[in-house]
Amino acid sequence: MSDTLVDAPSTAKQDAVLECRGLIAGHGSVTVVREFDLSLSAGSVLAILGPNGAGKTTVMSTLAGLIPRLGGDVLVAGTSLPSARPGAANRAGLVLVSDDRALFTSLTVRENIQIARKSGGPDLDAVLDMFPALKKRLKVTAGAISGGEQQMLAVARALVQKPKVLLIDEMSMGLAPVIVEDLLPMVRRIADETGAVVVLVEQHVRLALEVADEAIVIVHGDVRLRGSAAELSADPEMLEAAYLGETESAAT
Repeated sequence: MSDTLVDAPSTAKQDAVLECRGLIAGHGSVTVVREFDLSLSAGSVLAILGPNGAGKTTVMSTLAGLIPRLGGDVLVAGTSLPSARPGAANRAGLVLVSDDRALFTSLTVRENIQIARKSGGPDLDAVLDMFPALKKRLKVTAGAISGGEQQMLAVARALVQKPKVLLIDEMSMGLAPVIVEDLLPMVRRIADETGAVVVLVEQHVRLALEVADEAIVIVHGDVRLRGSAAELSADPEMLEAAYLGETESAAT
């Protein structure tokens, strides 16, 4: 495997849709993730991997503007986003599907989708084509559908907002592996058909690497490994070493 997996962070692309430049993320005065860099073009999928507590969700929350940046910059389509302003991030085209799915459980599936839709975003039929299992559940409240259906609904709500950048935090949370195997390939389809950048935090490493173009492993707040998903998938020993913190940091 090429040494570039651990030695060289992604360089900026002229057509980058999402960029992070020296991002420092944390809570209050406590730094959780240090000097996080990336540059992703339209239609690409990045898997952010790492053990529990590594800082993956902190990165996602910071990108979405839910918590203040401690340093660095985040850009969508070349425009710098203000720190800790989720409304501004959303208006710029960045949409987060959080690990708790954030559904209106007392509203129906149809109402959840309709209330989230932005002008010019995909209509109901378009998202139902991607998630046909929801067609028979339109009149059912979101709190009464299965966990897998709730996750489909959460992603459908994101898609009708016409995202340039779609952040999906732990799609598999609380779901059986067989359901995850059906859901994760939709990430690839979303990127291919909509052109959105998709950033996926996922504990099912093998499945995440199957749908991603690139992957980053974060351990104790540092990027320990990065490279193409195919290369990382082909070298499980390197991947395991990164999880155990036995590789050189990609950020050094």
